Amino acid sequence: TGLSDCQARDVKKLDFHFNASFTALNLAKLDAHQQQSAQKPLIFSMASVKRRALNDHLLDTFISMLDLSPTVIKSHPNYQNLRAYGVIAA
Repeated sequence: TGLSDCQARDVKKLDFHFNASFTALNLAKLDAHQQQSAQKPLIFSMASVKRRALNDHLLDTFISMLDLSPTVIKSHPNYQNLRAYGVIAA
């Protein structure tokens, strides 16, 4: 979320940065909560969110560079395993 990357010294700029970082965290938690089934408790890891986003970007890059059909690739049963590769929370 960029919380540890701020180099600002001004109080207003620091407040803005903290608010932006926590907003990004809350949006990621909201997305995880909406995707979670109602029967299981919420398991959240920001590292898993970032890893899944990286995996999605990498897979989309491979699909476009290799000129593959996205619908065929994304409907394959192992596609979700590739999206979840390296995530902490399942």
